[in-house]
Amino acid sequence: MVSGRGVSAYAQPETLIVQVHTLVTPRWLVPIQPMTVLEGHGLALDQGRITAIVPPDALADIEAVEHIDLPDHVLMPGLVNAHTHAAMSLMRGIADDLPLLEWLEQHIWPTEGRFASESFVRDGTRLAMLEMLLGGTTCFADMYFFPDGIAQAADAAGIRAVVGMILIDFPTAWAKDASEYLSKGLAVQDATRDMPLVTTMFAPHAPYTVSDAPLERVRTLSDELDRPVQMHVHETAFEVEEAFRATGQRPLQRLDALGLLKPGFMGVHMTALNDDEITLCARRGVSVVHCPESNMKLASGQCRVDDLLAQGVNIALGTDGAASNNDLDMFGEMRSAAMLAKLTHQRATAFSAEQALRAATLGGARALALDETIGSLEPGKSADMIAVSLRQPNTWPVHHVVSQLVYACGREQVTDVWVAGQRVVEHRNVRTLDAEQIMNRAAHWAQRMQEPA
Repeated sequence: MVSGRGVSAYAQPETLIVQVHTLVTPRWLVPIQPMTVLEGHGLALDQGRITAIVPPDALADIEAVEHIDLPDHVLMPGLVNAHTHAAMSLMRGIADDLPLLEWLEQHIWPTEGRFASESFVRDGTRLAMLEMLLGGTTCFADMYFFPDGIAQAADAAGIRAVVGMILIDFPTAWAKDASEYLSKGLAVQDATRDMPLVTTMFAPHAPYTVSDAPLERVRTLSDELDRPVQMHVHETAFEVEEAFRATGQRPLQRLDALGLLKPGFMGVHMTALNDDEITLCARRGVSVVHCPESNMKLASGQCRVDDLLAQGVNIALGTDGAASNNDLDMFGEMRSAAMLAKLTHQRATAFSAEQALRAATLGGARALALDETIGSLEPGKSADMIAVSLRQPNTWPVHHVVSQLVYACGREQVTDVWVAGQRVVEHRNVRTLDAEQIMNRAAHWAQRMQEPA
């Protein structure tokens, strides 16, 4: 056995039998790096990590404590939801069919003002994690209040999370001003050090809600702590126009002047980009987190993903929150991203199935500074992976595995999920969360929200 990365990372041992803890043998294996489909191969796991991709003629040489045979399945990396507001699952459907600012200012912010609390965030995050795990998401990046509670909930559920140290100029239930947001965020950074599946990122909300001085502090802290930064940027043309009218600068120009545009910076949405800004993103090494379904539902605009890819910009996918989507379905997000790009660019070849699948896995991992750990099935990486049954009427017969995954597959076809080698979903049963209790708590919050203010 060899430990180097790559599909060929299996060597015939001197003895005929190699012992591993777990051997998974799917019909198809999609490692992502490289983007290929391997048929009849096995994946060997030990101590939560991938030790080898085993070719068919060497499977007989593997002795495993646990052998999981998946004759009708694809084994692939877990999906990475690179942007969400998990707790907002409790607000799913309360204000639909509205433009962004009206949705935010007249419905979402007032509801948060009434109900946002540590218990609300914990219950909403648990509901979101239940949905995401059943849909094949093994890692999510979250931007919301009470990130300490989000981190604890993720740690207990056995799902990988990148928790945002939220920053806004105005007071909320979490903090009263920018200084307190930052100090409490840094306390969360310290508290997550012993949580092996939880990391952090700085999460200033948007250019129109965070002033220059706090953003300069974020730039300094992100450099010192080597933490990524995620921010809603150029979400709508109106946002960009208002910023230019008020300051004479487009938001990206302002962020660049503050030194924030650099590797590790994630611009979320990015629907209103001109050619120069696409070039700037490429030059600065930023990632773009594309949230196509939320953008379409709020009529926010269209991200030029194919133009960004053409210049080498890393693309990740996110669902945004369930209050604006209305689900956390990364299979749906891949399909929407691919089809919207074809319409946006008026090219059927734009944002191919392979590019969409990469964005939902390795692209998200790279944006979150986790690509050395997750995002592809390579020896040495963490065993964050999912099994997807294709023997269903909507995905049968199989001519092209990746096309089936992106254009035809539903999240309900995910049968098993592993995070760091732990089987957290087995035959559609989430082993780390109490589904009935979570659903009851969600119903409790729904009843409260329907009561008069």
